[in-house]
Amino acid sequence: MITIVDYGIGNLRSVLHKLGRLGIDAEVASSLEVIENADKIILPGIVSFAKGMTNLEEVGLVRVLNNGIINGKTPILGICLGMQLF
Repeated sequence: MITIVDYGIGNLRSVLHKLGRLGIDAEVASSLEVIENADKIILPGIVSFAKGMTNLEEVGLVRVLNNGIINGKTPILGICLGMQLF
């Protein structure tokens, strides 16, 4: 299943809706545990870079995403700001 990361910024529902129309199972999650165990991750976002990084840091997602992507080799797709945050 694909996990769409909810860090308080982004067009989560439109991404979830489009994946559903394509027949792809996906969920929106803000739980660190769910994101850590995701098979694949989508990181959407629309706002300033500084605000995006602040939100990721405040909820502890920088460590979780780095660990999953770098160490766990979890595939990730960044959309708009999400890609810039890499």
